[in-house]
Amino acid sequence: MNKGILIHSRAWLLLALCVVGLVHDVMASERIRATPREARAMFDKAVAYLETNGPERAFAAFNDRKGTFVHKDLYVFVLDLKGVYHASGAAPEALVGMNVLDTKDAAGNPLFREMIEGVQKSPELTVRYMWLNRATNSVEPKVSYVRRVGDYVVGVGYSAPRATADAARAMLDEAVDLVRQEGIEKAAAVFNDRHGQFVRDDLYVFAVGLESGKFEAMGMKPVMVGTDALSLKDAAGHALIAEMVEKTRTADDATVDYVWLNPVTNAVEHKRSYVRRVGGSLIGVGHYLEK
Repeated sequence: MNKGILIHSRAWLLLALCVVGLVHDVMASERIRATPREARAMFDKAVAYLETNGPERAFAAFNDRKGTFVHKDLYVFVLDLKGVYHASGAAPEALVGMNVLDTKDAAGNPLFREMIEGVQKSPELTVRYMWLNRATNSVEPKVSYVRRVGDYVVGVGYSAPRATADAARAMLDEAVDLVRQEGIEKAAAVFNDRHGQFVRDDLYVFAVGLESGKFEAMGMKPVMVGTDALSLKDAAGHALIAEMVEKTRTADDATVDYVWLNPVTNAVEHKRSYVRRVGGSLIGVGHYLEK
């Protein structure tokens, strides 16, 4: 065989093997990454198990690394109201007995204090933070369901990777369809439900009345509903909503880039929002960019 052809063939073989390896790594990562639905199912199961069987038996089950409460990258954790670990399927030998009340996540947020204070005001809540995914050995955005059961806080969390542009556009399509079917008032009530279908990880819907210039919906922060949207500026001083409204005066759809707080990472990041004019409202969904 010609030497040049042989070298060329080997180069292509090496490239093919690298691609196969990359695909394998991606597929393996997806296999070990649990879904929000799986996390919720384990959370409900753990709460019921603790309520039925009591702390001693439940903690033993939660700390069993080979048991039913450890699956993919999911595990159960339990703290008391002072911040002491009583169970952690991730690393029971290292964590049980440790006080983590003032421990902060990778973004500097006191997540355990937030959990404990939160469940004393409301029996159940969802907490977003940055944490080590032991299955992938990388720090990732995480969302945990937590609930108070007696004197304990029970939680199960799932890793929440950044949403894609396709996911943002798909949510926008769903939101627009709902506005057209139900009208903005009913649709806005759905958009503003932080536990509903239009708030997923770092994706949420916002709506602005084109005549009033005020927010009609803000899925991640409903308290902004009724406030002035046109004067709102991003972290760089850019009047982002005003630009969106201006762009949709001559087109039904528009894309606007700005910098905004990511509710999952709790950091200000570059964001791209897709907006659409529907009747007298501006509907939008954005996703955060890697920069």
